[in-house]
Parts: sequence; structure tokens; C-alpha cells
Amino acid sequence: MSPTLELATALISRASLTPDDLGCQEILIARLENLGFTIERMRFGSVDNFWARRGSANPLLVFAGHTDVVPTGPHEQWISPPFTPTLRDGMLYGRGAADMKTSIAAFVVAAEEFLKKHPDHPGSIGLLITSDEEGIAVDGTVKVVELLKQRNELIDYCIVGEPTSNKVVGDMIKNGRRGSLSGTLTVKGVQGHIAYPHLVKNPIHLVAPAVADLATTVWDQGNEYFPPTSWQISNFTSGTGATNVVPGHALILFNFRFSTASTEQSLKDRVHAILDQHQLEYDLEWELSGKPYLTPKGSLSNAISEAIFESYGVTPELSTSGGTSDGRFIADICPQLIEFGPLNATIHKINECVGVADIDPLKDTYRLTLEKLLGARG
Repeated sequence: MSPTLELATALISRASLTPDDLGCQEILIARLENLGFTIERMRFGSVDNFWARRGSANPLLVFAGHTDVVPTGPHEQWISPPFTPTLRDGMLYGRGAADMKTSIAAFVVAAEEFLKKHPDHPGSIGLLITSDEEGIAVDGTVKVVELLKQRNELIDYCIVGEPTSNKVVGDMIKNGRRGSLSGTLTVKGVQGHIAYPHLVKNPIHLVAPAVADLATTVWDQGNEYFPPTSWQISNFTSGTGATNVVPGHALILFNFRFSTASTEQSLKDRVHAILDQHQLEYDLEWELSGKPYLTPKGSLSNAISEAIFESYGVTPELSTSGGTSDGRFIADICPQLIEFGPLNATIHKINECVGVADIDPLKDTYRLTLEKLLGARG
């Protein structure tokens, strides 16, 4: 086994179901301490995190990732036990293989190789590792970032090892993500017998025109990097279950995936304006899961794109597609943040896997990016 494959299998063998780390981080910490990193273990609630840094000068390049994984699903449906890393037909199987223990292993080995060649490199290298990315994400990266922000410890470049590749490894990197804003809308009516419409107010009928307006509203046009903001209903419930009762309320759960062309407040204001225009009696609770972030083309995207081409022979596409990641928290203290990792075809699925032949080029990509941004001297 190569050092990266060996470390990846060691991590996969730990059944670190979110938010449990089960010793993965201690394996990483031991390797990083040997390289001269200063380690800060940061436990918030039941979540293990650590912040590792080598050097005190700028620029600071940080690798970020998570050791927690999603549940496996039925073990009997896996071709091998999900926490027994297995090599078969050129693939490495195991929960977390793609999302994202292989990336974390590649971070560490890339740092080892880079520091062997550049022990006195300019700038600093950091790692921000959490065990609360696949869960509710309240005691993980967001808390570490808050602490770093309080002491004005800002990041110049960050690479998040999420599995971003689409058809072949290297074809896509994320230079931004849309924000996620959810609403819980309760529209009030008057319950009563369906045969006496003059004595009831049907909340479904009342809200229907407003739903039509919300569904056809153009929230923004997007921009060079983002598609237009979208509004979607995920749940619409009402009624008592009886066929002769008009319900007293309707409950609608909806979500915005929004670009940097809109703000949280602008979307809220427009929704309330539409609901008020239809003279609805309602309650609306909001939840912001993450703000949008964007890294325009620049030194980090150029460096990692060149590194990907050198390692895989592929020119990556910059994309902001997909769901949220911990990048949404780190972007608050980092102006240049890129996500790049293995194929995402099997993430969260039965028989999650990565191609063995793709593992060392991933490590090489991270090492070459270090070379391009921090390796000029030393």
C-alpha cells in the first residue's frame, strides 16, 4: 500500500458515525505532531475537533475536512462490511472512502512530502478537522471558526476535501456554494363542516394564489458563477383526515437555495410582501442553514487547477452546484476557498468506494498546490 492508501484504510476502519470520531483524529494528530504542527483539540458538546498549525507567518493555507460519516444502511447489502476497508477490482470500499477519509489521508501525506522538501517554507500550513459535518453541524467547524475569528486568526487559502468530482476525478472543483434559507409557514383558517362554506375559511384555498405567485417569482438572475435563486416547497400538509371537514390551518415547508445575487433579508422581505398582498393570516419561522459564498478566479483556483492537470491530466470546471458544506462557515474568515476531492458518485450510498488509482494523484494535487503557493522558498 502507498502511505496515503494505508492511512485512508486506517481511518475507514473506525466506525465514526456522526458525531463520533472514534479515534480518527488522534491518528491524524500523531502524524501532524511529528511534522512540527501545534495541535489544539477543541471539543464542543459531544463533538471532537482539532486545529493544527505549522508556522506563524502569512499566507496561511488550510486543509479542512471531517472524520464523521453517515450511517451505513443495511450491512447485509454491502459487498463487504462497511467499516472493513476492502480492495476489490481496483476500488477501495468502505463508508467514508469518498466522503471524505481518503481526502483527509491525502492532506496529511501531502503535508509530509511537502515538508520533507521544504522544511523552512514561507507562510503557514493548517488543518481544521471536525466530526460534526454530516450531522447538525452546530458544534463543529462553525465553533472552531468562531474561536479563530475572535483571536483574529484569519485564513488566506482553504482547501476543503469534499468529493466534488463528477465523471472523472479532477473534472470539477467548487469555488462557491449557494445559501440555504428555509421557512415554516402556517396559514390560519377557520375549521368547520365542509357543507357550510359560509362558516369556514379554507386555508388551502386562501394560500393557493400566494403559492402560485411565490412559485413564479423570479428572485434574481444569478450571475457568472451562480444559477438563479430557486424557491421550492418540500412539504404541504393540511386537513384532519376526514372528507367532510375544512381544516383550520395549512402548513408549508419551503426552501431557498440562493446565490450571491440575493441576500437573506431581501428574500424574507419579498416573501412577506407576497403573503401580505394576499391578506393572509399566518405565522412564518425562518432558518438560515448557510450563507452563499464565492471565490472568484484567483491564485488558489489557478494553483489547484494547475495541480489537478499535472496530477490527473484533466482541466477542472469551476462550479457552485450541489448542497451546503462546511465551506460556508470557513468562508467567513477566508477570502479564497476551494473544495476538491474524489468522485461523488457513491457518497452516502451502499458500497461507497474510490478508485485506488485516483488516491495518490489526489495527494499529489494537494502537495503541488502547496508547492505553488508556499514552496517558492525554503
